[in-house]
Amino acid sequence: MAQEDVFKKIVSHCKEYGFVFPSSDIYDGLGAVYDYGQNGVELKNNIKQYWWQSMVLLHENIVGIDAAIFMHPTVWKASGHVDAFNDPLIDNRDSKKRYRADVLIEDQIAKYDEKIEKEVAKARKRFGDAFDEKKFRETNPRVIEHQQKRDALHQRYADAMNKMDLAELKQIILDEEIVCPISGTRNWTDVRQFNLMFKTEVGSTAEGASTIYLRPETAQGIFVNYLNVQKTGRMKLPFGIAQIGKAFRNEIVARQFIFRMREFEQMEMQFFVKPGTEMDWFKTWKKTRLAWHEALGFGDECYRYHDHEKLAHYANAATDIEFKMPFGFKEVEGIHSRTDYDLSQHAKFSGRKIEYFDPEENRSYTPYVIETSIGVDRMFLSVMCHSYTEEKLENGETRVVLKLPAALAPIKLAIMPLVKKDGLPEKAHEIMNDLKFHFNCKYEEKDSIGKRYRRMDAIGTPYCITIDHDTLNDNCVTLRDRDTMEQTRVPIADLRSLIEDKVSITSLLKKLQ
Repeated sequence: MAQEDVFKKIVSHCKEYGFVFPSSDIYDGLGAVYDYGQNGVELKNNIKQYWWQSMVLLHENIVGIDAAIFMHPTVWKASGHVDAFNDPLIDNRDSKKRYRADVLIEDQIAKYDEKIEKEVAKARKRFGDAFDEKKFRETNPRVIEHQQKRDALHQRYADAMNKMDLAELKQIILDEEIVCPISGTRNWTDVRQFNLMFKTEVGSTAEGASTIYLRPETAQGIFVNYLNVQKTGRMKLPFGIAQIGKAFRNEIVARQFIFRMREFEQMEMQFFVKPGTEMDWFKTWKKTRLAWHEALGFGDECYRYHDHEKLAHYANAATDIEFKMPFGFKEVEGIHSRTDYDLSQHAKFSGRKIEYFDPEENRSYTPYVIETSIGVDRMFLSVMCHSYTEEKLENGETRVVLKLPAALAPIKLAIMPLVKKDGLPEKAHEIMNDLKFHFNCKYEEKDSIGKRYRRMDAIGTPYCITIDHDTLNDNCVTLRDRDTMEQTRVPIADLRSLIEDKVSITSLLKKLQ
């Protein structure tokens, strides 16, 4: 099945099973804005809990805050967002659609990569175990041709982005004969810059209102609270400040479901270090953050680093952790060495001294910062994409199952009386009333037991128990595993110990130690 079709199924599955709904759905939705349903919010909260605990529980020198969305407008002048938070946009005159020029070119680069991978895949299938992929890539004429075109385009694009040469970006689009996906034409306007911040007003009257912005990132809330946290927490370098919160960007080209939205949620940690040590800490956090992703068990092949060639003006190193989505490897997390830019800028614009007094060196200096920033929504999407599975069963039927990591699953245990009589529902409720204090349980009695299993498979519930007539005599239930579909008879008294450790966030955190 084509990956595009798989992605469409995942999007449909998210709505059908209460994970993600289009916002304002009864009014035909609002572009690039989504609501999380009853199962989606549980999965999302579990992802956030996994991140939060991995930061503030496992690291004695990292604490959390919750800064306001509204901030003094000078914050965004100091951070550079007012003057430089722009995307290069281009319009197609025939379709009247607007696109990000950089995204169009990156998609073209990806097409060369796809052509190369298709040639490699065909050769691998033809030669089997005898296939020498390295030699094939170095000698096959078609692969060499595609690679040369790809590398030339990539270099030209990188040069244009580093210089922010808008005319060159347009020329690349024309030279590569990139067409509008809607009209199929190459009737493009010039490329121009567009600021992504949402403006609003605060004040009691229109005449007295002040223009402020919805924050486009959560990081600045951490930087402006650096002194508050450092002093009240008596923090010593190195230390980190973590935050989870909403951010807003007026994305013109919002696409690929919840991958790029106008209202989204970030999990960011700013780690303050002594100048000169930042590159060592940058490498450390690269490894630490990749290990966090890999602990979910999706496989190392699903991840890769992508080092930035065009660095932000404030950074001296940057890399992305990319995840293999159905539409290619895409960024889910960024790790950046931001130098002392942010704290220095806020010191300059506020007139406040923002430094750290180092008792060992008996001097004050402005700390450098290593940032880890992950999009909650992109993380959610990567989990859903990897977990969605269609399995052919022995009886010829197909079951759809979300093979979610048990600790992230919205519901950990479904409790099912075999029939709705003979005291079985009462016994099922008794079990639920005991276990619901320890993990999220769901009571299910409608339809046949097979249909109930399928519903639980579709939302990723790792375990189901069935209460039957024998339960009333032997105090045992049938425990079913989602992935293997194996069923075992276990005592009710053992359920909590059997399940709790496997479905708790702690089970993931232990992998990180």
